[in-house]
Amino acid sequence: MSRPPRARESVLDAFEALLIAEGPKAATMDAAAQAAGVSKGGLLYHFASKEALETALLERMEQLAREDVAEMEAEPEGIVSAFLRSSVMDDSPIDRALIAGSRLAQGGSAAAVEALRRVRELWEEALRPHTRDETALQLVLLVSDGLYFNNALGVQTPGATVPGPVPEGAAMDALIALVEASAR
Repeated sequence: MSRPPRARESVLDAFEALLIAEGPKAATMDAAAQAAGVSKGGLLYHFASKEALETALLERMEQLAREDVAEMEAEPEGIVSAFLRSSVMDDSPIDRALIAGSRLAQGGSAAAVEALRRVRELWEEALRPHTRDETALQLVLLVSDGLYFNNALGVQTPGATVPGPVPEGAAMDALIALVEASAR
């Protein structure tokens, strides 16, 4: 598989960063070209429209999610534990892609809503064999959502024994053990 041209990736990175920092209205074709350091013609060479740019960004988000699931499935601690640990924002490529996709969805993009739904379904399918039933699966997903949301707000999770916005170390281990025991 050939690597996409660097200018194309630079434009996607710039567009993603604009969405995260300023939202969909500010993430224009001109702003993306300027932020990427390419001409408008250079941008149009790769993306004929803002819709094409959004589509490419959402495709990248879904690819990153597939790669993330594959990595979690390979974790010796198990996919439920790896999934919950990955629910803490860390400025990784998948984290940034999900935030950018969410910003598009919040701005009214039906394509972004559908792409985010497909990512969630990907997570569900990967986690389902490791949970006893649909209720347990939803428990794992909702705890993940809560960890992500609390981390975004800088909220300390109750019962955490270390300073910081999310449980770490023993506190995270205890939370994961509780969720895994409840989900099996």
